[in-house]
Amino acid sequence: MLIRFLIFLWLAIPYAAAAETAKSGYVPPAPVISTESTLQMIGALMLVLAVIVGGTWLLKRFALLPTAAPGVVKVVAAAGVGQRERVVVVEIDQTWLVLGVAPGRVNKLHAMDKPAADPAAKPDHSPAETFAAQLNQSMEKDHV
Repeated sequence: MLIRFLIFLWLAIPYAAAAETAKSGYVPPAPVISTESTLQMIGALMLVLAVIVGGTWLLKRFALLPTAAPGVVKVVAAAGVGQRERVVVVEIDQTWLVLGVAPGRVNKLHAMDKPAADPAAKPDHSPAETFAAQLNQSMEKDHV
């Protein structure tokens, strides 16, 4: 048994020495997952997310994205009256509704007919003044 082991050892040693000398210039490859590759991947992901967020902000900023689809309800005017409160004039089928909008609540403040717009006549007043005058007139009718 010892003779077999010695013969095996005598035959195996030259091959191991030849294998070591044959690959003297061999450099093992870099590990696939390293700190540098991980940081590069995270940086690229952050860049892609920044481009998506920036593009969305630009589209909203310059009103290139429609905020609501055109339909039956149209917002005619809106004005902020507080940090979160707004007064909104909404047109629904020839009727204007004046709504008070707050977080979690919408109250109807007033309803009136849509004013007749004559495209041939040029108004002397701005649309805001015309609307204010018509709103005051309509409110006086309700209280009389």
